[in-house]
Amino acid sequence: QVQLVESGGGLVQAGGSLRLSCAASGSIFSINAMDWYRQAPGKQRELVAGINSGGSTNYADSVKGRFTISRDNAKNTLYLEMNSLKPEDTAVYYCHLRVRLDVSLRLYDYWGQGTRVTVSS
Repeated sequence: QVQLVESGGGLVQAGGSLRLSCAASGSIFSINAMDWYRQAPGKQRELVAGINSGGSTNYADSVKGRFTISRDNAKNTLYLEMNSLKPEDTAVYYCHLRVRLDVSLRLYDYWGQGTRVTVSS
């Protein structure tokens, strides 16, 4: 019912920048929260950045000052601007949406299929 399409991943040199996008489509009543997670080989998935319905953001300590999460409410699109990339940022990045589908208060979680970011030194 709700689909997330991610784009923007790729290979970049250390110190470079990438902009990830996650476009949501479907019958979304409202978006409660939008987040970016990442998972590197051999590691657990971790929260990178999040933004709630009020616009409040939070970041993992490892990306503070380098990454910026934002959204375009009119397009139901989530962005992650990544600057000063480091090899340790290499991972598959997943977008996550927590949404309401109708007037009820029930929340639903949806995940993108991931986009790979590789940072070379």
